[in-house]
Amino acid sequence: MSILRGVGIGQGIATGPVVRMAPALPEPAHETSTRGADAERVRAREAMTAVAADLQQRADAAGGAAQDVLEAQAMIAEDPTLTDEVDARIDEGATAEWAVHDAFAGFRATLEAVGGYLGERAADLDDIAQRVLARLQGVAAPGVPDPGHPFVLVARDLAPADTALLKLDQVLALVTSDGGPTSHTAILAREKGIVAVVGAADAAALTDGTTVIVDAAAGTVNDSPTSEELTAAAERIASRAAEDATPAGPGALADGTPISLLANLGKPADAADAVARGAEGVGLFRTEFLFLGASQAPTIEQQRAAYVELLSAFEGRKVVVRLLDAGADKPLAFLNDAHEENPALGLRGLRALRASEDILREQLTALAEADAATSADLWVMAPMVTTVEETAYFTSLAKEYGLKTAGVMVEVPASALLADRVLAHADFASIGTNDLTQYTMAADRLLGSVAGFQDPWHPAVLRLVREVGDAGARLGKPVGICGEAAADPLLAVVLVGLGATSLSMAPSALSDVRRSISQHTLEDARRIAASVLLADDAAGARAAAVDAAQH
Repeated sequence: MSILRGVGIGQGIATGPVVRMAPALPEPAHETSTRGADAERVRAREAMTAVAADLQQRADAAGGAAQDVLEAQAMIAEDPTLTDEVDARIDEGATAEWAVHDAFAGFRATLEAVGGYLGERAADLDDIAQRVLARLQGVAAPGVPDPGHPFVLVARDLAPADTALLKLDQVLALVTSDGGPTSHTAILAREKGIVAVVGAADAAALTDGTTVIVDAAAGTVNDSPTSEELTAAAERIASRAAEDATPAGPGALADGTPISLLANLGKPADAADAVARGAEGVGLFRTEFLFLGASQAPTIEQQRAAYVELLSAFEGRKVVVRLLDAGADKPLAFLNDAHEENPALGLRGLRALRASEDILREQLTALAEADAATSADLWVMAPMVTTVEETAYFTSLAKEYGLKTAGVMVEVPASALLADRVLAHADFASIGTNDLTQYTMAADRLLGSVAGFQDPWHPAVLRLVREVGDAGARLGKPVGICGEAAADPLLAVVLVGLGATSLSMAPSALSDVRRSISQHTLEDARRIAASVLLADDAAGARAAAVDAAQH
């Protein structure tokens, strides 16, 4: 028996035959064109335009987090600077194939050097280049295979365009040799509820047709399962399916302590799925969908209509709406068009809104009007709040518009360390673990080269969570978690032990988290959390939690 180890996403388990991703297309030959520059330019433009259109079509079909990623890829495929680079190589006599390959490689190196949002887009360039080359060569783009039967997909990693449109009735599980718990593959697998083990370094050794057991809860892949192990796995699969089919009750610990389980949503149309999966409300509604891709801010009327649609789906239940979080990885020309060397540390979140207060006031107006027209329990919060003064500014402004519950996102160590003073002004705090980890670890969460630092299990991050949890308990203020960390079933228990009173996540993660927290009392959660804080690093913290949870 051989056991491969990686990072499991969720608590699911699956069995089936391995099917490997097809290898990438080979590097084209560097040869002089026989068609002429004009013909090669036409070929290159047509291929890049076709790929951009295909990516946009996939984005429209995917929705959710995948849509944002794919739309960004579509924009890259038609980036004028990249097109100019391709044309320059063609003018020197290159074929369209070589020009695309070399221009994309050069552009990739440039973006990697810049880092930040652009650095992350560099990682997508390989996939886009492969799609353009396939179009030029008249062959199928490397991607998810279709063997005609359910299978376990094994790959080095998956491009966002592939992950976004996986056939969920065919792909039983994902196993990748690269990536970590916050990679695109992990995030999209979690969003879609796919069993996955990422970062399994030896996955390349798996061969097509081999029956494996992929156990996300254990973070393992068993490539030589016995009949008894296969039977046990089948029983777990059936048991989980039966539990998922049972109407979900409110989130609670084993001792009855209530823990609200909420959904992270990106647009009103996602509400129905969240309700069906047992979400008790919304812990994070991202309003960026109204603004991204627009040349000017949406009107109050346009915003109000979207907010009414959302709130109407959650009558009588809590809905936490985050004000526009622009800047850094979500630049908006009409909000801040100034060049910034390091936008993650620049004018983003509330800073950007405050600099364009008319946009902030229009959003608050639309939210207040939507609140008056519906019966949901609307909470509003500002993103990227750093100081006590910013907290007082936002909460007083929200109250000026009649919004009764106003809080802040804690994503910066400064606001976590002064949580007691922040919560003296705010009605609640919501911890965004993705950004809090980024700023604590000084590791851009969108930069693949430092992805290993971007782990919310790190004790330094969790100690900051404890600061906020303790402050909330002392002041009687709710503390929620709305980052990816809340979707990790075991980490969810730790977060509750650190003082979180609600957890918000992708709807597909609700069932596993509900099941996980129901197995532990509040005393258990606090004991597990205490053991985690004694660790030196993220791996040690995770191991400590596993050990403590079993005793």
